[in-house]
Amino acid sequence: MFARILVQEGRLSGEHVAEVLSEKQQIVRKSGLLEYYAAAETFSDVGGLGVLKSWLQKRALAFSDEAKAFGLPAPKGIFLLGVQGCGKSLCAKAVASLWQLPLLRFDMGRMLGSLVGSSEENVRRAVAVAESVAPSILWVDEIDKALSGFQGSGITDAGTTARVFGTFLTWLSEKTAPVFVVATANDVSQLPPELVRKGRFDELFFVDLPSGQERQEIFAIHLRKRKRDSKDFDLGALAAASQNHSGAEIEQAVISGLYDAFSDRCELSTQHLLRALECAVPLAATLDEQISALRSWADGRARNASGLRRSVSICGRVTTDGHG
Repeated sequence: MFARILVQEGRLSGEHVAEVLSEKQQIVRKSGLLEYYAAAETFSDVGGLGVLKSWLQKRALAFSDEAKAFGLPAPKGIFLLGVQGCGKSLCAKAVASLWQLPLLRFDMGRMLGSLVGSSEENVRRAVAVAESVAPSILWVDEIDKALSGFQGSGITDAGTTARVFGTFLTWLSEKTAPVFVVATANDVSQLPPELVRKGRFDELFFVDLPSGQERQEIFAIHLRKRKRDSKDFDLGALAAASQNHSGAEIEQAVISGLYDAFSDRCELSTQHLLRALECAVPLAATLDEQISALRSWADGRARNASGLRRSVSICGRVTTDGHG
């Protein structure tokens, strides 16, 4: 690619970054093991999570020669644990946009082959491809689902899942190429302790339900995406009415309100959104016990992505929220 650009243009410059990324896309697609994700999301699309955003922004230049000369090692990765629909996958996509690096999606299920030893070989080939296009970001989404059969792997699949996981763990510990790994999970009970220990990831972040101020930001983001001015809406009332709603549920409330407004043949208003919130039952209410247990586990074990400490409570019990 460099040779072709030099022949055609006679020079290399920042204008050719897109062409180099395009060549990396082709390398990834030809492998058939990793999925190249063209991230269009940015951190302006993510409400709240100030601590996580700050942590990532400080490492935006960590892959440069200047950082290496300063003595900084390339960041290894982060583990995002938290409630469903609160922006873990969105953050993984936003990192790629912030750092201007290719985002590769690692699907553990795609690694499993029918022949003995082929699954482990697929993992080695996949990480080799990720390293060949480094610096890059390797996104392992919902890793807890992929490892759900890890405990009984010796009985259910003759140990294939355990061997695949072992191969991946070894690479995480020993990799030297600048491949930043972003792993996400919802269920801590499915995670082997050796995965979340220090050394394999730089930091373990807990992504909780958004606070009152964060919910206002999320409403403003989704209204802006639908070409509405957030100043025309009572964000304080919407935040109060959406307590214990995740970011994904707030987005659905905005969409539901748009349907109602379109049906009424009028412009979207705060009342449409309040009615949509009133009709919705948040996942936090349905899975109260599981989320409370997840919060209890994360307290003291993981760094809160928003920098807030909240009491473990959802349905009818005291909670520390943005409204006090």
